Amino acid sequence: MNILLTGGVGYIGSHTAVVLAETGHEVVLYDNFSNSSTDVIHRLTTIIGSDLPFVQGDVRDTARLTHALRTHHIEAVVHFAGLKAVGESVIQPIAYYDNNVNGAISLLQAMQTAGARTLVFSSSATVYGDPQYLPFDEAHPTSAINPYGRTKLHIEQMLCDVARTADHWRIACLRYFNPVGAHESGLIGENPKGIPNNLMPYVARVASGQLPHLEVFGADYSTADGTGVRDYIHVVDLAKGHLAALDFLRKEIGWHVFNLGTGRGYSVLEIVRAFELASNRPIPYRVAPRRMGDLAAYYAEPNRAKTVLNWQAERTLQEMCASMWRWQERLSRTAVD
Repeated sequence: MNILLTGGVGYIGSHTAVVLAETGHEVVLYDNFSNSSTDVIHRLTTIIGSDLPFVQGDVRDTARLTHALRTHHIEAVVHFAGLKAVGESVIQPIAYYDNNVNGAISLLQAMQTAGARTLVFSSSATVYGDPQYLPFDEAHPTSAINPYGRTKLHIEQMLCDVARTADHWRIACLRYFNPVGAHESGLIGENPKGIPNNLMPYVARVASGQLPHLEVFGADYSTADGTGVRDYIHVVDLAKGHLAALDFLRKEIGWHVFNLGTGRGYSVLEIVRAFELASNRPIPYRVAPRRMGDLAAYYAEPNRAKTVLNWQAERTLQEMCASMWRWQERLSRTAVD
């Protein structure tokens, strides 16, 4: 299958590109490098053993997207492109609605024009909002509590409406929990520009000495150690979830939603201790006030993905931390060189 990955040079997109290419799919990358680097393309070539076609462009550029879809005879799209930090979205809501919602509209217009009707959307567990019960299953009411989550929820609802318009649309929304870790080669991983917004890359930079300490936002939640609890999933397991969703959509029409998580929550301090073991380095931290938009705890009920997609997460927290540290060490060596 010819598959376009929007945001394909980013963290999750690049790992998904490897999984898809290694299973025989023809992958085309589309990215504007807002939170990625051209170096990733060369590293993907090393991992895969061949070049992947690449189109530089913004997902809001409908004409450019349409041209890419037609030129490469795209049959399916995996839509990763978008802004993704909860805290940043609270400060910059307009940018989030512009990039995420308008970007999705642009993509749908391009797909409709080019005749591509299969889409896997990179959604988020943040669409659930405050938990009425845990773990979150797909039947849990949706009520996002921050701009980032609301953009994902708006897009999901829009995609559901689109799928109802004609029976040839095939759409899967994958609600991620917290992707972490890196490819086993150590060649690709999460390397955000500027100060990381996500916990694991921040912890990795503290361990490597690039940042002085970790700020733990809130230690007074109603959790075992007072810090926030999240469901962390290895990025390679997550990437394989996209492959499973594409295989599913070959047989099924309409709109579908799946949680991609492990079903197990870990606190911030548990992550800190696991990373100290993986890196054999101390992770100094300080407690800071809670952030707006953060939840005390959330984790997945992943049984639907296991039953319907025949997919489940396999890698442990220690494997997540070890792979992330291997990637961070490579980044540190590259910076020195």
